[in-house]
Amino acid sequence: MFLSLEAGGRSSHILHESGRRHFWQGAGALSIKSFTGGRALYDVGGGRFAVDDRSYLVLNEGQTYSITVDSRSPMESFCIFFGSGLAEEVERSLIAQPGLLLDDPSDASPAVRFFERTYPHDEMLSPALFRLRETLARGRDDSAWLEERLHDLLERLLRVHRGARAEADSLASLRRATREELYRRLHRARDHVAASLEGRLTLEELGRVACLSPNHLLRSFRQLFGQTPHQYVTERRLERARELLIRTERPVTDICLDVGFESLGSFSWLFRRRTGISPEGYRRGAASRER
Repeated sequence: MFLSLEAGGRSSHILHESGRRHFWQGAGALSIKSFTGGRALYDVGGGRFAVDDRSYLVLNEGQTYSITVDSRSPMESFCIFFGSGLAEEVERSLIAQPGLLLDDPSDASPAVRFFERTYPHDEMLSPALFRLRETLARGRDDSAWLEERLHDLLERLLRVHRGARAEADSLASLRRATREELYRRLHRARDHVAASLEGRLTLEELGRVACLSPNHLLRSFRQLFGQTPHQYVTERRLERARELLIRTERPVTDICLDVGFESLGSFSWLFRRRTGISPEGYRRGAASRER
């Protein structure tokens, strides 16, 4: 399903599709990308983003990117593309003094640049996103109602953005612009990790993705996320391994290599250390709980 909404001289779009394979590249509008039943990979500049059931991705207007979907089973996409200038209109309505809104309701506002990163599904934006997806799937698509929903989504996205700016303020820097740029680069590195677990990840590579020196990346990553890049890589690999043990019947050795561990012995030792049980025991326990 592809819906287009023309309102106020702006064109917004909603893409709601299902499939196993897809590729597209180009520049897009301000957008929210979400997927269920699989994982989509986005290449954006020098970094990669993986979007799955647990997260949504925000990309700014004019950003060039490519998307690749290659799934063994059908997965569902639900992506919102906002018309140019709509975010600025909504932002102004939230922050401008009431008198200014009355005197000139159409006054231009500075461009809003969101942090391009994956966001875990939350209590602010995600419920509205899910409700919109479900309602559209039932066939409702009248334009007045849809326009209101898009305004509501942008209000929620702007609140999420303010929360991210508060996180950026925790970084040590004299200037807000510097803190926010560092925040963007650190999240680009972390998202790259989550999208590249099967490969060998080094501080040098992550530094290139973030355009930071390895030592600067290490210190700042630990400051913002409370763990080193290596600790985060290990955590995500084990998390992915647990998912594959539950959802698939693939051999433990294959799963070990798929998530980026170099040997079955080190993987099994670390898995047992973190969970208190072997990978095979974890799989058997999950299967018995489902019965």
